[in-house]
Amino acid sequence: MALVIMKINFLKYKIIYPIFFGILFSASLFSIFYFGLKPGIDFTGGSILEVDFEIRPENQVIQEKLKDLNLGDLVIQPTGEKGVIIRMKEIDESMHQQINSKLGEISKIEEKRFENIGPVIGKELRQKTIILILISLVALLIYIAISFRKVSRPISSWQYGAISIITLTFDVLIPIGVFTLLGRFYNVQFNIPIVTALLTILGYTINDKVIVFDRVRENLLRSRQENFETILNQSLNQILTRSLSTGSCTLFVLFSILFLGGETLKYFSLTLIIGIIIGTLTSLFLAPPLLLLWLKWRKRGSLA
Repeated sequence: MALVIMKINFLKYKIIYPIFFGILFSASLFSIFYFGLKPGIDFTGGSILEVDFEIRPENQVIQEKLKDLNLGDLVIQPTGEKGVIIRMKEIDESMHQQINSKLGEISKIEEKRFENIGPVIGKELRQKTIILILISLVALLIYIAISFRKVSRPISSWQYGAISIITLTFDVLIPIGVFTLLGRFYNVQFNIPIVTALLTILGYTINDKVIVFDRVRENLLRSRQENFETILNQSLNQILTRSLSTGSCTLFVLFSILFLGGETLKYFSLTLIIGIIIGTLTSLFLAPPLLLLWLKWRKRGSLA
């Protein structure tokens, strides 16, 4: 019994896809500049206190109990069965003991950890994060340019890398845009686990782009007569099952972590979920149309 594979015309709406992702990109940029990120103490400096309660109260009860201590913008995260992690502005040992005393009035507590992160360390982390992301993008561009050096038609190898970097900015910027909204309306802080997830997205979604472009490269080397758009469409059909199955398996694990992994991993996994979904979509519906648009722009420029 022959296996029938349905051919999908991915490039039928090649103009609409970039417009759609452009709207998401613009909305994310607007959100970032209008609302701004709500940086956690990893970047701004502050204190972290983790305690276990005998009977854990609601977050509002803790908030109400500590409101007179002038602790800045409190972030309270439940952890485990009885614990909470409290993030606040940097405090001294005297204030630390006052907080423990106040919490002890609610229910018997056991302190698990207390630490301060100074503003100098926070600033250094912020700078290193920006540098790390830029280095990652440049390294990815060089890698793709070298990998595709044997493919010089109809566009140069470095242009595959440039398109990859452009689409990667969508994969990262859209999740950041989501977190500006979460920070604005739900007080979610942008911290090191989220940055780690964003760097993971860069590594994961570039793999999707490389798979697509590698299949395009193979088909270009095999068939030198076919139209470039036809080769792109053929390549997308060939890798569709692999791309969707890989993404689905990863998302299954991440949703499990999101709902069962506790508060500490909640936003780490949420960042990855958003990034992987966007990354898979940009690999299939944005990168190939951008290659075509780039080619048409070059041809138009050569005819001018």
